[in-house]
Amino acid sequence: MLNWLLLCVPLTLLLEYLTPQLHLLIFLSAAIAIIPLAGWLGKATEQLAERCGEGVGGLLNATFGNATELIIAIAALRAGLHDVVKASLAGSIIGNILLVLGAAMFCGGLKFKEQHYNPNGARAEATLLTLAAIALVLPAVYMMRAEAVPGLLGKVQYLSNSISVVLLVAYGLFLYYSLVTHKALFAGNREDSDETVDLWPMGKAIGILAVATALIAWVSEILVGAIEPSAKAFGLSNMFIGVFVVAILGNAAEHATAITAAIKNRMDLALSIAIGSSVQVALFVAPVLVLASLLIGPQPMDLAFDAGLTLTVLLAVVITGQVAGDGRSDWLKGVQLLAVYLVFGLAFFFIPATLAP
Repeated sequence: MLNWLLLCVPLTLLLEYLTPQLHLLIFLSAAIAIIPLAGWLGKATEQLAERCGEGVGGLLNATFGNATELIIAIAALRAGLHDVVKASLAGSIIGNILLVLGAAMFCGGLKFKEQHYNPNGARAEATLLTLAAIALVLPAVYMMRAEAVPGLLGKVQYLSNSISVVLLVAYGLFLYYSLVTHKALFAGNREDSDETVDLWPMGKAIGILAVATALIAWVSEILVGAIEPSAKAFGLSNMFIGVFVVAILGNAAEHATAITAAIKNRMDLALSIAIGSSVQVALFVAPVLVLASLLIGPQPMDLAFDAGLTLTVLLAVVITGQVAGDGRSDWLKGVQLLAVYLVFGLAFFFIPATLAP
């Protein structure tokens, strides 16, 4: 059914080049077009994942799923929309661990009374999320202090660059831990699933992956160009658009694959996708964007996120650690995560555009 939405891809291109003044229509069309493209990207990575196991499969799905997020963010960086980039990064982190994981636990819980996964792997990823939250809190606190002390404000960028390097090293070591030295913690168990999968040829999977990524890059450029005028038309802040609209679109691939995995009783894969994607955004995508901004865009981006964004990420990480740490899930745990996400959405929705950074 989602394939019908692919018609929005040529529609978006026509609107962009024939009626560029219709910003709101272009934004809506581009937003819808990304959903089926992300879905196909998710299908292709899932096919590749079938050949590599749950842990590597989750990493592949998260990596290519976050390609959408990275592409959108780079386009926004070139446009100088740092507030949108930071909001979409924070939104992606909380969206994956609250919305994606919550929906996966809820949908899986409707079919199975209780589902199980390796708690040690889940706790390892939750601890990395705590590291990411700490890395966001400190630059925000430093920024608040720097605004009151002459000469410190210019050092926020140096602090952000240094923390970015530390996060990238930590993420690289986590990959070595999860793929080499302790891969059994993330391997999962396929015995509870009677699923049979028809594998695509490797060439087909890679070809669809390449085409979907290229089209997402093109449509994302158009989407970013329409963000600010569309936000004004809706009376919404750029922060709300970034945290929820852009982040949800960027996570479309993770949504589809994680929920499907949970329904098939493959919770190790679902958690690897949902929590692993947030870990990747926080420890890889965000630092890469900070360092890349030194080369592209009108000015560099730092890690000093808005206080509200920082608090939101911190609270999301706390409840996720509590929910995911015992190795079992059911539909009520999914409802709890979804409820927190809804509360955050309401809070950001009522932020007037004039008060947003």
